[in-house]
Amino acid sequence: MRIISLNAWGGRLHEALITYVTEADPDVLCLQEVLRAPGTGCGWSVYRDGDVELPQRFNLFTEISAALPGHDGFFCPTSKGELFDGDTVIVAEFGLATFVRKTHSVIAQGLDFVHGRFSADGWGEHPRPRNAHCIRLFSHEHASTITIAHMHGLRDAAGKGDTAARDEQAVALIRLIERVWPGDERLVVCGDFNVLPDSSTFTILARLGLSDLVTGYGLVDTRTSYYLKQGRFADYMLVTPEVKVAKFEVVVAPEVSDHRALLLDIG
Repeated sequence: MRIISLNAWGGRLHEALITYVTEADPDVLCLQEVLRAPGTGCGWSVYRDGDVELPQRFNLFTEISAALPGHDGFFCPTSKGELFDGDTVIVAEFGLATFVRKTHSVIAQGLDFVHGRFSADGWGEHPRPRNAHCIRLFSHEHASTITIAHMHGLRDAAGKGDTAARDEQAVALIRLIERVWPGDERLVVCGDFNVLPDSSTFTILARLGLSDLVTGYGLVDTRTSYYLKQGRFADYMLVTPEVKVAKFEVVVAPEVSDHRALLLDIG
């Protein structure tokens, strides 16, 4: 089974992103920073927040769904707000997306907020609301089950250091996982956590027997050349001891975001 976790960066490297997820052919694709605008076409828009303007694919979820027709897509919104195409306003949702190969059965799932709550009339106050999605799969090929969860951790203007809100976020993630995961099977937890490797987040998640592969493999960079700031950690992939790691890679090339994709093959 192949699992990929990636902050999609709103599809800013759209063509490269679509090509990569198609060719990498994951069984489970966990994406953060995805937009969806039901009832519209597809194309470019601009996200505005004060002096910040960022290009975004306003219907990235639909585009990824079209690129992966053999997968079921689950969209998990945190907020709904305005994007702009010139003077035209596009109302879109922002959140997580999970894509699962249709040959696997989703036998349980849970979705909840780990920080804040759904914002229906704008992107929300900083730090913006954040959620997590947890699924339990049955693999018919191997007659086995696995639980996979991913999260987009809150962004704090003060940096990636530990805060009470981040500790509460980790506890909320555990609560969500425990609603789905029976506790006696393989568990994978991944995403853009927006924390540093020494964060108390990992101490909290260790209660479930989880250990991080990024730091465990001695890797020091999960960002691409498009990220120009210091502090090169953001994304993590954690597993319980039952997970047999056949391959783990922090993907250096191609660059499809300002985050590197995390790729896990399970034996």
